[in-house]
Amino acid sequence: MKALLRQLTQVASPSGYEHPIREVIRDLVQPYADEVRTDALGNLIVRKGTVGQGKRIMLAAHMDEIGVMVSHIDEQGFARFAPIGGVRPAYCLGGRVRFLNGQVGVIFSEHTADPNKIPPLDKMFIDLGNPRHGIQVGDVAAFDRSFEDLGQRVVSKALDDRVGVAVLIQALRQLKQTPHEVYFVFSVQEEVGVRGAATAAYHLAPEVGIAVDVTGWGDTPKVPPMVDVKLGAGPAIKIRDSGMLADTRVVQWMIDTATRAKIPYQREVLLAGSTDARAIQLSRAGVPAGTISIPCRYVHSPSEMIDIRDAENAAALLVALLSEDLPF
Repeated sequence: MKALLRQLTQVASPSGYEHPIREVIRDLVQPYADEVRTDALGNLIVRKGTVGQGKRIMLAAHMDEIGVMVSHIDEQGFARFAPIGGVRPAYCLGGRVRFLNGQVGVIFSEHTADPNKIPPLDKMFIDLGNPRHGIQVGDVAAFDRSFEDLGQRVVSKALDDRVGVAVLIQALRQLKQTPHEVYFVFSVQEEVGVRGAATAAYHLAPEVGIAVDVTGWGDTPKVPPMVDVKLGAGPAIKIRDSGMLADTRVVQWMIDTATRAKIPYQREVLLAGSTDARAIQLSRAGVPAGTISIPCRYVHSPSEMIDIRDAENAAALLVALLSEDLPF
């Protein structure tokens, strides 16, 4: 799992520009899939199981990440930028970004009378080093930070949601057979409005949907318990977030399966944010949907942290869920 996460997180693919990470994922899943295709919006859709057999289940993990887009470049090579997704000013100053052509830049801000005040994004710029940088207005970049192995914990940019991608890949590898028609969807443009999951769910018309994504944390000093989960205590089974109420049948199915399989889990109520499950749930006439969440510290920063055991147990839970008949 660690080697897989290292490979996935270091590919720069902001929302709308997922083609580099999509090709990496395609190569990883091809040997284990019954069908692989890409839809018009760019979602990578991988089928496991026989068409028309059992329930039609859609799993979703988004492969995009937050980033920036150049909006203006001055003669000295300083670029203004617009955010792609939830870019937070507090995490930007002194950070590095990498453009899809490999060019690196440093984010800093205009001088201010109060150096202790965090400036807004429109007061920041990317220092490209020199005027002959090869970057143009409209070019995009992702935050640049290495993958670090801390033992049971790992730190990297883009764990939101490359860890979900890794969980789906691991589950696909471990799922020898299933009584269902399962679609592993590696979705696009989640960070800008769960767009890929919306189109994929409309096309696939699933009977059940499960998103795999990160959630917040409540186990660091003096952090308000936005979510009552902690790293290392197991994947979190979502009950509610600000975009959806998880289907009670899906929640109970996950809890009962985790209990039987002796897989540790946590219960999650998230006060802010949502996942691809919102788009799946509201597709067509409605879909019973839920989410398996990976507790993640410092979400949307260049140094997100997870416990590798939570990701491994999330994959084990998916395999257990997909290996049995549904109770509803």
